Amino acid sequence: MPTKIDFIGGNTKRCLMAMALPMIAAMFLNMMYNLVDSLWIGNLLGETAYAALTNSTPIILILTSVAMGATNGVSILISQAIGAKDKKKAESLIATSFCVAVTFSLLVTILLEIFLPGILKALNTPAETYDMAYSYLAIYILGYLAVYLYLYFTAVLRSFGNSMFQAVAMLVSTILNAVFDPVFIHFIGFHGAAIATLLSQMICLLFMLTYLKKKFTFKISAFNCSDVLLLIQKAIPSVIQQSIPAISTTSLTALVSTYSVTAIAAYGVTGKLETILFYPAMALNMVLTTIIGQCAGGARYDRAKDYLKCALGYGCGLLVILSVLVVGFSKQLSGLFVRSSDVAVIVGTYFLIVSIGYVLNTVTNCYLGALNGMGKPSISMFLMIFYYIVVRMPLAYLLSYLGFGLNGIWVAVLVSHIVASLAATMTGTVLIRKKGNIKA
Repeated sequence: MPTKIDFIGGNTKRCLMAMALPMIAAMFLNMMYNLVDSLWIGNLLGETAYAALTNSTPIILILTSVAMGATNGVSILISQAIGAKDKKKAESLIATSFCVAVTFSLLVTILLEIFLPGILKALNTPAETYDMAYSYLAIYILGYLAVYLYLYFTAVLRSFGNSMFQAVAMLVSTILNAVFDPVFIHFIGFHGAAIATLLSQMICLLFMLTYLKKKFTFKISAFNCSDVLLLIQKAIPSVIQQSIPAISTTSLTALVSTYSVTAIAAYGVTGKLETILFYPAMALNMVLTTIIGQCAGGARYDRAKDYLKCALGYGCGLLVILSVLVVGFSKQLSGLFVRSSDVAVIVGTYFLIVSIGYVLNTVTNCYLGALNGMGKPSISMFLMIFYYIVVRMPLAYLLSYLGFGLNGIWVAVLVSHIVASLAATMTGTVLIRKKGNIKA
């Protein structure tokens, strides 16, 4: 498949926008996809059902993060091969990574179905929400192969400069889920939402395979055992990097669960609204991984620096606007999910405290994308470990233990965003300067 955009020789702003806009659109469609379950469950089934969904969310986040991280690791290698104009290597990486993707996702599905009860208990899932959370996840996990392959194929296409298909595929899936959700919830109940999600994911995968069959030449004969280790070396740091925020969310959900069902529901609402503020940053991270990967493959670090500057400017500008809207209307937006004044107060306080953190998170993601593209996902991984595992989680537990309550947990989230942006900026700037031997 030929590359669609000339990242090395083309106009920086145009190339970035050609990749970033469809990717951001895909992310927002993904946000809408996830919000559908929340809106229907919260409005049709009430606060307890929404709390059960919140207890299920950390596991879903970790599963999605593992898939995004592993496929992003694949994208790093394929992008660099394309930048170096090594077609044979790119074909070998695609065939090998596909076989690994299918095997891994099936293994994860089997293991999770077996150990799901123990995992929910370890997360302090309250008795009143346990059965609903279990039934939802047991069904959702069956669709993990479809989720994983969707992210895999979009990562491969993204490596070739095609991010538009991800937006189209996500649009199809979102529409299907929006149609199926109220029907299945009405006739089956809470876990009907999981059935609707599973069905929409499977149909979306079939749609994707149909497209790929017409547009993409796949050579399974190009499988190369020696590439497996190379893929693992890049995938593991990327998986850990993507999973750490989800692990942090899981830990904080367990901590918030010790307060009340209302607190759990409120934390679930903040998580859904935060996707509006997180997804553009995540999109820029993945786009820069691809673009800078090709620039690194072609040894054009001057171009890598230009793309990073451009992404920082546009990304931070967008997040300032989105942050003002979400923070300013957080209480009203909370009512879309759960009609509770107590939940709305907690949600409003959360966003007021964290506020500036979302712009800082965009800075962090841009630099992490640059590091990934330069083939240094292990550095990004260690940075994520530092400010999530070393800073956020211990500080949240400490402030909660000292009697600051939920607000102490929210302060820990803000502090981690500040530390993250500073660490990522310094590390990324030094590495780009060293690689390109240019002045910052």
